[in-house]
Amino acid sequence: MDDLTPEQIAQHFSAAMDSVNLLNAGKPEGMSDADWSDCKQRNVDHLKIMVAKEFMQGQDLAPLNAAISSNQ
Repeated sequence: MDDLTPEQIAQHFSAAMDSVNLLNAGKPEGMSDADWSDCKQRNVDHLKIMVAKEFMQGQDLAPLNAAISSNQ
């Protein structure tokens, strides 16, 4: 899987940034605390997986790491 095209890497990075943006926006109005806690955990787990991927090492991982740190 680490033989990805630049376009595929960009798609993975974009998906990771979707998680970053969701976490940075905070709990959506109308979402229960329990659902938000679950949502946060899934997105943090996703970001942890992505920053560990070899193909992501050429990307700017600072926003991903910041979102992880802020939401653990």
